[in-house]
Amino acid sequence: MTTVTGTSAPALRREAATPVTRGRAAVLPTTALVLGALYCLVPTLWILVAATKSRTRLFSTDTYVPSLDLGLVHNVRDLSGYQGGIFWRWMLNSFFYATVGGVLASLVSAATGYALAKYAFRGRTLLFNTILAGVLLPQIVLAVPQYLLLSKAGLTDSRFGVLLPQLFNPYGIYLCRIYARAAVPDSLLEAGRIDGAGEARLFVSVGLRLMGPGLVTVFLLQFIAIWNNFLLPYVMLTSDDKFPLTVGLYSLLRHGAAEASLYSLVITGTLLSVLPVIALFLSLQRFWRIDLVTGALK
Repeated sequence: MTTVTGTSAPALRREAATPVTRGRAAVLPTTALVLGALYCLVPTLWILVAATKSRTRLFSTDTYVPSLDLGLVHNVRDLSGYQGGIFWRWMLNSFFYATVGGVLASLVSAATGYALAKYAFRGRTLLFNTILAGVLLPQIVLAVPQYLLLSKAGLTDSRFGVLLPQLFNPYGIYLCRIYARAAVPDSLLEAGRIDGAGEARLFVSVGLRLMGPGLVTVFLLQFIAIWNNFLLPYVMLTSDDKFPLTVGLYSLLRHGAAEASLYSLVITGTLLSVLPVIALFLSLQRFWRIDLVTGALK
């Protein structure tokens, strides 16, 4: 009996110490997570609070103390009346660029990823690696060559000049290739070919349907990338009525250096520009749940 007790006591002590050790090991990741959350939430909180302040109270009150005198309502009204409501024109332009560009880029990514996943041809691996290398190129490197190419075609200061470079998304192609390989069975495609279906019909009727949940993710990523894109439209466009929100708010901020009252309009416009992206995230959540459930069943 003594021997059993002597051998079991250290084991019990080790078992009792295991949760403590794990708890100490989790301190660093938890701290990093909290700091990352604060890094994201503090600027957002500042925007929310600053948008409630009027022009006179923006720099004269505490930073994180909101104003309760309907300052947000007045700021939205002033922003809507600035230069004949040009802010809402910028908002519509951003919707156009992000929606049309996101849909077209998702279709291009789906077709390219499907072809790379389901067809064997010479140079497929080299082509895919070349496309994947495009993920490593920063946008600032591509902006000047894109501008020079589109200027030769006479597409500068036009909406097509902003849309065309956004249609090719290397990361979207990479995601579509992976998703097509996992979600589209080869046996189903062979059955369709036996029934006489052409390759284009197989892609539209089978490939796009099965890749639908994955394309939602590609569309969302591309929508946000175009919505937040600043450098390309800044280089391509010169007309105020064609600016997206990013370039329009930057021009408003630049004018605010000489007129401090415009800072409130910039802050309010920044807050309003975030709301469509949040609404898009919330509206597309159910598609992600369907994708997760489908993956779990597979």
